[in-house]
Amino acid sequence: QVHLGESGGGLVQAGGSLTLSCASSSSTFDLATMGWFRQAPGKEREFVAAISWNGRRTDYAGSVKGRFTISRDNAKNLVYLLMDSLKPEDTAVYYCAAGPGGTFNSGSSSAQKYDYWGQGTQVTVSS
Repeated sequence: QVHLGESGGGLVQAGGSLTLSCASSSSTFDLATMGWFRQAPGKEREFVAAISWNGRRTDYAGSVKGRFTISRDNAKNLVYLLMDSLKPEDTAVYYCAAGPGGTFNSGSSSAQKYDYWGQGTQVTVSS
């Protein structure tokens, strides 16, 4: 069983920045595709970003491309989501997810491709 724990959420004004972190308990973290998803009240969970096992490839939802950056530190079993130029519509619970290495090529934006999920961290952007 893999445990994922997100941190770094909070309240920020529009235009501000936040960095989310996700810590993994997996001994094979460096083989996993890691993703960030979010869910706003009354909405479906949606893809935000994904990163390949070695960090060389990334993928972003169109709504966050150019504003958010996903990265990872395999030595520390951590994945990050740097969020800049935040907008009120970015308000949501943000979830970290882990999937097999092949997830990145087979559909990193699909929640069904991921095996493990964190509990989520709330991000609120005020206008």
